[in-house]
Amino acid sequence: MTKVFFATDLHGSEICWRKFLNAPGFYGASVLILGGDMTGKALIPIIRAERQYEVTLQEHRYVLKSEDEVQQMERRIAGHGYYSVRISRDEMTELQADPGLVERLFQKQMQSTLEQWMALAKGKLEGTPVRCYVCPGNDDRPETDEVIVKSEAVELAEGRVVEIDGVEMISTGWSNPTPWETYRECSEEQLTTRMAPMIAGLRDPGRAIFNLHCPPYASKLDEAPALDRELRPLQAGQLLRPVGSTAVRDAIMRYQPALSLHGHIHEARGVARLGRTLAINPGSSYEAGILQGTVIEIDARRGVSTYALVSG
Repeated sequence: MTKVFFATDLHGSEICWRKFLNAPGFYGASVLILGGDMTGKALIPIIRAERQYEVTLQEHRYVLKSEDEVQQMERRIAGHGYYSVRISRDEMTELQADPGLVERLFQKQMQSTLEQWMALAKGKLEGTPVRCYVCPGNDDRPETDEVIVKSEAVELAEGRVVEIDGVEMISTGWSNPTPWETYRECSEEQLTTRMAPMIAGLRDPGRAIFNLHCPPYASKLDEAPALDRELRPLQAGQLLRPVGSTAVRDAIMRYQPALSLHGHIHEARGVARLGRTLAINPGSSYEAGILQGTVIEIDARRGVSTYALVSG
């Protein structure tokens, strides 16, 4: 029997990444799986003035008068899933005038932070029997994979069949199209094509784990607030609609894996049964520094023994 801890959609929150790495000790898990959207979405400038720094975080302006206050703010920003950078007012003016410069700076900070995360993983997991698999999601840039591949403690799971104590797992972080045109989106037909060679490589799909970032369509694991043409929530966000993938649903219904793991839709935390398949989306509350996940016991012959949604 293998105990797995699965989480997803950390979006750059260092607090959640540290909690993720601590999960083996807390839950007794021997396998960690991170199911997509690992990196952050925003760059927060901390602007140097004469004898102080100024920063705006979540629409609040802060004046920082000591190095200790600046470092505390940097940790706070990282905890929310953003990247911070110390710059002068002149550098801020240059950034405002040059979107390309902003893009390059964001890329640099994202890569540097991810390298630090890989170092944290090595420090925490090296010398232990714990295995850690990461599959970047639709919000993660292609360069994310390059950093993970170099890690000595974390394995890139995208596009592969990996074996976990006799249980095979396939993974992809690609999603069906979204209104935000993110980095890893494709048509439903293309998503089917991406999954096909992995599924063909399984000895027995009915005993496998499908780690697919996008949840299956109309499964209750994919319900998100309906948006108007300006991407504003309808009915104050109370009107929900399914936005998951028909390709993912079709694959699950056809092959009936023992377990399917999903994310992507942060507010759709829950469990569903699709035929014989147990499907789980643990949700995400990364901005609050809360790690939502699921602990699963799975056996190569008997399938899923126990599961529980957890948070902390």
